[in-house]
Amino acid sequence: MRKTLSKLRILVFGTLIVGISGCSMFSPSNAPVDCDAVKNQQQAGFSDAKIASNLGSTVDMVAACHGPKTAAGPQD
Repeated sequence: MRKTLSKLRILVFGTLIVGISGCSMFSPSNAPVDCDAVKNQQQAGFSDAKIASNLGSTVDMVAACHGPKTAAGPQD
């Protein structure tokens, strides 16, 4: 009986630790942006702010999908 309870405690404790540490890794603010989705929404005429809102991301992360700016304009 004690071995079973000990294993159960280890399982529950381990699950809590993994769950807590995993939450920050998958939070929306750290999640990568799907640049294909950004491109599709941009072609549909949405602003970066609207795209960020739709994807649950930030404007900076959406803007990063456009690539580096040059004198000729964005790179595709």
